[in-house]
Amino acid sequence: MSAASTRIPRRDFLKTSASIGSGLCIAAYIPELAARTLENPLASSAVFAPNAFVRISPDDSVTIIANHSEMGQGVYTSLPMLLNEELESDWSKIKVEPAPVDAAYNHTVFGLQMTGGSTTTPSEWERFRKMGAMARLMLIDAAAQKWNVPASECTVEKGVVIHKASGRKATYGSLVAAASQSKPPTDIPLKDPKQFTLIGKSVRRLDTPSKTNGTAQFGLDVRIPGMLFALVARPPVFGGKVVSFDATETLKIKGVRAVEQIPSGVAVIATAFWPAKLGREKLKITWDDGENANLSTPQMLADFSKQSASPGNIAKKTGDPSAALASAAKSITAEYDVPYLAHCMMEPLNCVVDLRADSCELWTGTQFETVDRASAARVAGLPPEKVKLNTTLLGGGFGRRANVASDFVVEAVHVARVAKAPVKVIWTREDDLAGGWYRPMWHDRFAAGLDAQGNPVAWTHTIVGQSILTGTAFEPYGVKDGIDSASVEGAADLLYGIPNLQVDLHSPKIGVPVQWWRSVGHSHTGFSVEGFFDEVAHAGGKDPYELRRTLLANQPRMLAVLNLVAEKGGWGKPLAPGRGRGIATHFSFDTYVAQVVEASVEKDGTVRVHRVVCAVDCGRTINPDIVKAQMEGGIVFGLTAALKTEITLENGRVQQHNFYDYPMLRMFESPEIEVHIVPSEQSPTGVGEPSVPPVAPALTNAIFAVTGKRIRRLPIRASDLAAGSETKS
Repeated sequence: MSAASTRIPRRDFLKTSASIGSGLCIAAYIPELAARTLENPLASSAVFAPNAFVRISPDDSVTIIANHSEMGQGVYTSLPMLLNEELESDWSKIKVEPAPVDAAYNHTVFGLQMTGGSTTTPSEWERFRKMGAMARLMLIDAAAQKWNVPASECTVEKGVVIHKASGRKATYGSLVAAASQSKPPTDIPLKDPKQFTLIGKSVRRLDTPSKTNGTAQFGLDVRIPGMLFALVARPPVFGGKVVSFDATETLKIKGVRAVEQIPSGVAVIATAFWPAKLGREKLKITWDDGENANLSTPQMLADFSKQSASPGNIAKKTGDPSAALASAAKSITAEYDVPYLAHCMMEPLNCVVDLRADSCELWTGTQFETVDRASAARVAGLPPEKVKLNTTLLGGGFGRRANVASDFVVEAVHVARVAKAPVKVIWTREDDLAGGWYRPMWHDRFAAGLDAQGNPVAWTHTIVGQSILTGTAFEPYGVKDGIDSASVEGAADLLYGIPNLQVDLHSPKIGVPVQWWRSVGHSHTGFSVEGFFDEVAHAGGKDPYELRRTLLANQPRMLAVLNLVAEKGGWGKPLAPGRGRGIATHFSFDTYVAQVVEASVEKDGTVRVHRVVCAVDCGRTINPDIVKAQMEGGIVFGLTAALKTEITLENGRVQQHNFYDYPMLRMFESPEIEVHIVPSEQSPTGVGEPSVPPVAPALTNAIFAVTGKRIRRLPIRASDLAAGSETKS
């Protein structure tokens, strides 16, 4: 892109980045390729496997192979719903299993097997329905040939093929052998959405029973014969190295088998987790802290603010912002800050590795199957086809388990090499918080110019923060002319109709490992853009909702969710004494979200969030309950970041350790949440992340409404809001 042009739109970037993987798998669309049976011990002549995504057994059970990881977002239900809408099997017969690593399961956009970017349902919207339709047509064909009747005269009802004219019926299971001999159809028509019987319904999740009766298998649940346990002592400063270590006291602990140095630190290998943990505590290690030993959060904040005082590389420019600012009747400026953030999944990182001379098998909860298998193969010295990766359920991911360096997988294979036995490497909560790969710290500087009527005519936004794509395989596709598209999303694609606008970027190189975090760049631009927009509205004497309505006149879908949330959130209606109401919108992952927050502030500065109303347009809804759950989860996730969490550094060392100083939002602190879904016939869009960005600004805007104090830095500090503290205008 040129310096003055808009950045590559997100969807175009995703299409371009497909070549990072092994290429888009066309097997799903070419039946002759799709019908091949993958290496699977359950696949046999007694099982009908018309393509890589579905198997039907003689007992009428249907197994759907999910090529995306289940980390709580509900894809083990939504993907089967897509496929079975066309297959028309009995829903009670549906089972799900994770896919092996194979090109047949590559993401239809990214071109590798992975889960992320709120893309699972959008990317599989057509493919999974086609896979179901393919199987249904072949089963109907098998029955029609058996009965010597035209296939067009046969219908299907809950896994039973019916020929009404003759009264004959055949279950899917009884047709398995015959259907396996049928030729896959070359033309696979799909239902008219008006005929949907499953899509759009709030079907109960298929993974709920196993998660309630304890049979669900997460990575931490994996046990294999002869397995040892390992914990790794990693450098206290990013980029540090081991100079020497003394394991004398460690080796005295019962159960400790070995202590070995590996590239990432020193591994303590034992017969169980606890002796490995105790052994690690007894290690005496001399570290070379390296060049990052002087990193400190206050200094970085000052450096970022200084950099933002001059424009960076231009991500978007329309009109003449400088001239419009100079001639504006009124201008305002502000600076916003957000900290490094850990992903803090409830299930910490873990990986089981069984490494042998000619093979390697892994069990882990991963979002990045293709990348992790390739990385494991490289460390093991084996070709990828000799490495089997089993994807377990994930106890949360939020991007951390889609690590571009495959850090926790690579480390586990290194440990397996020295353990000489199957081994499970476990990260403690302390390891997780100090282990890097955070959401970057960001600084945003704004200036806006208003005309005599209080309408914004100019908007400039300078962003400072680390690039998550530079130095990775994604850099050639996501970084152009110095602009990391993930750094400016939510800012360079601003929907508000402001005639003169500029967004520019500084990407300082800092030795803190960073990567995507739930909602990625939107997680900071959502807060800063919508917070500053509220400031602009008040500076011009405008109602924040009404100004948004005016500036979204050419954005009908966002305008619709804005109007809906204002109606449902009671915008403009009286509130209980001491409460304020704030509003925010945000467009991310092709989904439109608006939120209204009701909050109050106690005398000591404690913030209470009483109610969050959310309106969302995510295209056609597969399962409304799952959409609502994802909106609710994202809101709580975003409130936790707004109210509670930050990663800070002093002398290069992370200062947070566990939940006592990196706390989560507790149930008693959680607000009443209402989610309203806008009906749509558009194709589905993302729901895992879009509710995160607007909740923090809606909250801080509510705080301003009740206190008159502006919050421009997260997390919100009670000391900034306590009675008698300085008003921030």
